[in-house]
Amino acid sequence: MSLLPLEGPPGPLPAPASAAAPAPLTICAPAPAAGSRRSLTRLTRRLLTLLPLLLIGIWAVLDWRALYDGTARLATADPWWLLVGLFYTCLGWISASVVRQGALPERLPSGLLAASQFAAGAANHVLPASLGAHAVTLRFLQGQGIPLARATASLALYALVRPIAKTLVLLGFLVALPGLLRLGDLVPDRRMLFLPAVAAGLGLGGTLLLLMLVRPLRRPAATFVRTALTDARRLHTMPSRVLALWGGAAAAPLLQASVIHAVGASLGMTLSWAQVAFAYLAASTAVGSVPAPGGIGPVDAAMVFTLAVYGVPVSLGTAALIGYRVLTVWLPLLPGVLCMSALVHRKVL
Repeated sequence: MSLLPLEGPPGPLPAPASAAAPAPLTICAPAPAAGSRRSLTRLTRRLLTLLPLLLIGIWAVLDWRALYDGTARLATADPWWLLVGLFYTCLGWISASVVRQGALPERLPSGLLAASQFAAGAANHVLPASLGAHAVTLRFLQGQGIPLARATASLALYALVRPIAKTLVLLGFLVALPGLLRLGDLVPDRRMLFLPAVAAGLGLGGTLLLLMLVRPLRRPAATFVRTALTDARRLHTMPSRVLALWGGAAAAPLLQASVIHAVGASLGMTLSWAQVAFAYLAASTAVGSVPAPGGIGPVDAAMVFTLAVYGVPVSLGTAALIGYRVLTVWLPLLPGVLCMSALVHRKVL
C-alpha cells in the first residue's frame, strides 16, 4: 500500500514535449499563401501595365486606313504650322491639369498631375464619354490620399464646369463678334434641339428612378452630393482654385480650336482664328453629348459641316480634321500609353 498523501485533487499533468512541436508549423503555415498572393499581385500589375499597349495595338489595326490617310495628307502640310499646332496640343494637357487642380482644395504634385493627365488623354480615346480619363484620374487621386467620395466629387465638378465654361465662351463670341460669325447658318433646327432635351430628361429621370428603387444606393448618393456641395463651396472661397477651375475650363476649347486653325493654315485654309474657334465651339456644343471615344466621329462630322458654312471645301475641312486628330490623338497615343504603363508600374495609378 502506498503511503503518499491524498490531499486534494491531483494537479494537471505536464504537457508532453511533443505537444509543442506543431507550433512552428502553425506560424509558418500562412507563408506559402502570402507568397502566392504577392505573386498574383505582381502578375496582375504586369498585366495591367501591358493592357494599354494591347488596346492601342488593336485600335491601330482597326483604324489603320484613317491613320495612313491622315499621315499622308500631313506630309504635304507646312511643318511650321504643324509645330504651332503641336505646341497648342501640349498646352491642352497643361490646361487639363490646371482644371483638375482647381477642382480640389488639396495641393497635388504638379509633375505627377501633368503625367497623369497625359496618360488620361490616351485612355480618353479608348472609352467613350471621357470614362477612360476619369478612371485614370480617379486612381491617381486615390493614390495621392484623396478619399473616394471627395475624388468622385472632384470628377463630377470637373465634368460640370467644362460644358458650362464652353457655353460661356460661345456666348462671349456671339456678343463680341456678331457680324463676323454666320450665326443663322449654324443654329440647329428645333427638332435637333428636341433630342438632347429628351436625352437629358431620360438620364435625370432614370437616375432618380434608380435611387428610388435601389435602397442601398441612397446613402452613397446622399454622401456624394453632400461632399460635392461642400467642396464646391469651399473651392469658390479660394481665388486661386476659382481661377484654375474656370480659367482652365474656358481655355481648353480655345486651345483645341487653335490646333484646328494651325492644321488648317498648314493645308492652305484661309479662315481666321475667330471663325475656326466659333465653328469648333458650335460643333462641339451641338454634338458634345454623343458618347464617342474622345469625341471622335460626331464632333469631326459637325466640324466639317460648320467649316463648309464658311466656304471651306469638304475635302479641305476633312483633311484639316484628320490632321487635328493626328496631332491630338494618334501622335501622343503611344507615348501616353507608355506613360500610363510607367505610372502603373510605379504604383502611382
